[in-house]
Amino acid sequence: MSERTGWDRGLSVTADGKGLVGHAGAVLLRKLADRIGLARGLAGVLPTSTAAGWRERAAVLVQLAVTIVLGARSLLEAEQLQLHHQGLFGPAVSDSTTRRVLAGLDEQMLTRIAKVRRRVRRHVWMLLRLRPGGFPWLTVAGRTLTGWIVVDLDATVITSASRKEGAAGTFKGTFGFHPLGGWCANTGESLAMELRPGNAGANTVEDHLRVLVACLEQIPHSSQSKLLIRVDGAGATHGLLQYLEALNTTRRTVRYTVGWKITEEDEAAIARIPEKAWETALTQDGALQAGYHIAELTNLNTREGWPEGMRLIVRRVKPSRRQLKKLTGFEKKTGWRYSVTVTNIRHMWGITGSHQIQFLDALHRDHAEVEDCIRTAKAMGLHNLPSQSWQINTGWMLAANLAADLDAWLRLLTLHDSKDLAGAEPDTMRFRLYHLPARLAKHARRRYLRIERTWPWASAFTTSWRRLIQLPSTT
Repeated sequence: MSERTGWDRGLSVTADGKGLVGHAGAVLLRKLADRIGLARGLAGVLPTSTAAGWRERAAVLVQLAVTIVLGARSLLEAEQLQLHHQGLFGPAVSDSTTRRVLAGLDEQMLTRIAKVRRRVRRHVWMLLRLRPGGFPWLTVAGRTLTGWIVVDLDATVITSASRKEGAAGTFKGTFGFHPLGGWCANTGESLAMELRPGNAGANTVEDHLRVLVACLEQIPHSSQSKLLIRVDGAGATHGLLQYLEALNTTRRTVRYTVGWKITEEDEAAIARIPEKAWETALTQDGALQAGYHIAELTNLNTREGWPEGMRLIVRRVKPSRRQLKKLTGFEKKTGWRYSVTVTNIRHMWGITGSHQIQFLDALHRDHAEVEDCIRTAKAMGLHNLPSQSWQINTGWMLAANLAADLDAWLRLLTLHDSKDLAGAEPDTMRFRLYHLPARLAKHARRRYLRIERTWPWASAFTTSWRRLIQLPSTT
């Protein structure tokens, strides 16, 4: 019999196995939440009771975040996964109980949880500084931004297939929500996120300021840090830029790069740039990027009412076929497609050549990495909001942010020296570690989670567990 048709000879498939655990990676995530103090911190702010049948709210929220990392897309899927894991974590939490927990997360409670996340993040960042290689500093155009914390703000669209509370038409012609979030580019952590209706404006100053303030509150020692804030064109407002300038103190340095919507006045200034003033742009590894040019626009275009000392940098590139229909008359005439970035960077402490427009252009283009964070967020529960209730969806978004942080922290703290896992995408982590099957065995009053030794990433799993139990716990 050939191998193509004989592989199933003598094979029977039954559903009578015992002691088997699917998605065994849950133990890594839950252990991490315990070691860094997340579970304990949430227990200190969420409601508690001694009544019979009461489920600790902190455990419910942490376990929901764990199931979201594993791939749960709804409260029912989260319950089903917990039912399977009862041998590890105890009795499962019903979807109705989880729904009540999320519904109880009002503004006051969310503020308390944000403070818990800040304390936990401070502890995690301390551990990152102690690990081999230290804290992960960003590298742009071949230069390492040592000492600089980089925050990226961006909005995204979450589509909805039904008329959920707050869902509305979006600027992309879809129907759903338009949340605004902030991420730490150094670590990939989700610092803050605000759920907004689908018709929320892209340039809404108040929304950007609230999210930015929430992000800064999450950054340990932000009042005495060197911060770089990056926003796309939605951030080019007087209110946001003036606020960013006002954040600078004798102890704190704040720099920003923001996209800019080109006006006819800008185009007139670009037309006055001599050809010899255009310089070749740089790639993210510091090499010359042929066909891409940049120039300083600051002295050719005086802007009234904007922060003093603001610089404008223009970039040009030959348009692609897809972009031809969107060119302005000026762009059609010159044969180039232009984009402008505004910044207050004239010098970044410790970064050689940080004043050069080539470096500043590459620095802002690196903001595109925020799309990876958004993709991760959607893979971690934000592809779809599961409830008709705005309040419950807000709580789900918080759990999804916790899930994204747990995934990032696990890789940063225990898999930092694994080339194929340190920066792995959620689907990769699920395939290689989180969805790994195991057998739960008991012997001499101890439990053993046995991983198949032939699995290519079995060693990475056990190494991660060993490093987790060696982490110093919070006091």
